[in-house]
Amino acid sequence: MEPKQLLTQSFQAAVAAADPLKILPAHLPHPPSGETLVVGAGKAAASMALAVEQHWPGTRRWRAWSSPAIGTGCRHAASR
Repeated sequence: MEPKQLLTQSFQAAVAAADPLKILPAHLPHPPSGETLVVGAGKAAASMALAVEQHWPGTRRWRAWSSPAIGTGCRHAASR
């Protein structure tokens, strides 16, 4: 394997291992009944909020603050 290919594959594996959409759902409990407040902040907040949004369907109250450069399509994420 060429060094460039090895480095590229290693980088892609590291990014995938840190993707909240892939790793967070296994750590979420079952959706609680009643009102739930989810709060997040930081670079990965929007991705984490999207993971919660996708795995806890229904009406929830939450807000995630994130860098304006991060666009996840999460309905509950806001830029600072």
